[in-house]
Formats: sequence, structure tokens, C-alpha cells
Amino acid sequence: MSNKWIYIALFLWVVSCGDSEEKKQQQQPTNWNTEKSSDFNRSLSQKEADNIQLYLEMRPDWQMTTTGTGLQYWIYKEGNGAAPQPDEIAEIEYEISLLTGELCYKTESDEYEEVRVDRSDIESGIQESLKLLKVGDEAKLIIPSHLGQGLLGDFDKIPPLKSLVVDIKLIGIKNK
Repeated sequence: MSNKWIYIALFLWVVSCGDSEEKKQQQQPTNWNTEKSSDFNRSLSQKEADNIQLYLEMRPDWQMTTTGTGLQYWIYKEGNGAAPQPDEIAEIEYEISLLTGELCYKTESDEYEEVRVDRSDIESGIQESLKLLKVGDEAKLIIPSHLGQGLLGDFDKIPPLKSLVVDIKLIGIKNK
């Protein structure tokens, strides 16, 4: 009976060694390099740009302007107030959606959010847009993912690598 256990143990050892070699081969990383990474990023960026373009083609009345960073904006209602300066507090109302129309965030009616210009953790695309607006302006923004929540999303309502559509109104400015 003891020989039987030795043969079983020997068989299991041989089988498990074969599996571990196979597993090692399966776990070998692919030959990933800088060129493949750059190609992958270009592909993601192009796909996102195509999706934004399709979205805007369905809205021909939106007269978008594109900044050097890729932010697109259209001030559809002009105010007559001052423009916020760095370190001032902008009082804004906003609605953030995905290109699919799915609402992610919205300020409550008759409420606003305070954002310190150049000093808050709000999406960099919204920060950039604040410098383009005057009090009373209402604008539509298309924020590419690299100016929004990026590769990770916000771990709540905005998925990774998603462009954002923002309807924003600058309702006031406060000093520090």
C-alpha cells in the first residue's frame, strides 16, 4: 500500500511540474514597447476624436471653437460681466453628460458650485473654460477624456476614457 502512495505522489508531482511550466509560458508578458504603447494611445485618441466628430455632426447648430488642448466650446448666450481671474472663486451651474446623453452630474436647481480658478480639482477642461467665460455666459463644452477624468474615470458615474459634454453657466465671481 505504501508503494501505491509513492506512485500517486510521483504522478502528481510530474503533472504539477508540467502545469507550472505551461503556466509560466502563459504568464510571459507580451513584447510591449514604447512604439506599441504610442500606437495604442494614438488609436484611442483617434477613436475618441471620431466619436466627438460624429456627436457634433448631429448638432450642426453648435458653433464650436477648439483650443490648443482639444477643448471645444461654444458660448451660446453671452453675458456682460467680468472674466474670472486666477485664484478667484467662480460660481457656476453645470450639467455633465456623456456623449451618449447619459447624465452624470448636475448642480441642483437654484444652487451653484464654487470653483477656485486654477486651484481646484474639477476637470481641467472646465478649469480651462472658466478663463474663456464672463459672468452671465452660458456655454456648451466638449471635453476629451484627457481633459476630463482620463484613463480611470471618476470611479462613480464617469467611466474611463469618456468624453464629456458640459453645459455651464458662469453666474458670479467672488474674491478669495
